[in-house]
Amino acid sequence: MAAQGKAIDQGHEVEYLTLQNRSVLTRCVSSRVPFAWMINPYRGCEFACKYCYARYTHEFMELRDGLDFERKIYVKQHTGWLLRQELKQVREGQSIAIGTATDPYQPAERKFGITRAIMEEFTRHEGLRIGLVTKSDLVLRDLDLLRAISEKNRLGIHITVTTIKTDLARILEPRAPRPDLRLKAVQKLVEAGIRAGVNCAPILPGITDAPTDLENVVRSAAAAKAMFVMASPLFLKPCSAKIFLPFVQENFPQLVPLYQQRYADRAFLPVEYSRRISTLVKKYCSRHGIGAHDEAFKAQVVARRQLTQQLDLFGGGD
Repeated sequence: MAAQGKAIDQGHEVEYLTLQNRSVLTRCVSSRVPFAWMINPYRGCEFACKYCYARYTHEFMELRDGLDFERKIYVKQHTGWLLRQELKQVREGQSIAIGTATDPYQPAERKFGITRAIMEEFTRHEGLRIGLVTKSDLVLRDLDLLRAISEKNRLGIHITVTTIKTDLARILEPRAPRPDLRLKAVQKLVEAGIRAGVNCAPILPGITDAPTDLENVVRSAAAAKAMFVMASPLFLKPCSAKIFLPFVQENFPQLVPLYQQRYADRAFLPVEYSRRISTLVKKYCSRHGIGAHDEAFKAQVVARRQLTQQLDLFGGGD
C-alpha cells in the first residue's frame, strides 16, 4: 500500500504521501506497555528527534534509510470512518494510546487534519480510556474536542518534555516546539479541565539524567499545573542507533564509550537504572506537589460526573 502512495504535498525537505490503510486501530501485543490498542494517524514524523525508536516502522515499507522516517510522511486515509467500525472491538477497561509511533500533532496535521478527524469520532463515544502523546502545542487547536471527549471518557494528554534547556532540545528534537511552549500547552489543557501532564521520555544517560536536570523538569511541570510526570529511559533499537549514535559522536563524544557499552547487546537499559530514575522522579513529584494536583483533579472529575448524572436523572441535563 505504501508503494501505491501518491505525493500530495511537500514541505521543508519533507514529502507527504497518501497511505490507503485498511485499519487505523492496532492491537498492542507488548507486555511492557499499559494499553491494549494504538492509533497512529501518520507514518513517519517531521520532528526528527535523534533518539526516536519508531524509525523501524518505515522499514516495514522497505524504506531503510533512517532519515526517510522524517522526510517521507505517510498520511493515512479514511481514518474517522475506519475508527468508527473498529471501536466495536474495544472491550471495557481496555486503553487506547494515540501517538505511539508518530506525533499526532506534527506539522503535517496542520495540512491534513487526520488527528482532528479521529478526535471528532471519539466525541461520538463514551466509556473509553484514551491517552495521547505529543510534543506539539498544536494540540490546543482541538480544545473543543478534547473537552467533549473528556466529559464522557477517561482522557489523558501526555506532553513530552525531555529537557527544559532550549539549546539542548533544539539539537535533540530539531523541528519540535520549544519546551516552554509545550509546558504552556500543559497549563492551558489543565485550565480547560483536561487531565494533562508531562512525559519525560526518553531519559538519555549522561545527557538528561542528572538529578538536577530531572528535578528542573518536574519543577517546571508543577509550575505548569501538570497532573502527573512520567519518565522512562532511552529505548535504542538498531534502526534508531544508526541516527542517534552519530549524533552522540558529534555532540557528546565523551559519552560514546558509555553508550556502546550499555547498548552493545540490548535495546533496554538494566532494571536498576530504571528504578533509580523512577525513585528520583517520584521524590521530586512529591516535593513539588504534583501527585496532590492529580488527586484533586480526579475528585473534581468525579463530582462533575455525579452532578451530570443527577441532572440527567431529573431531566435537567438538557
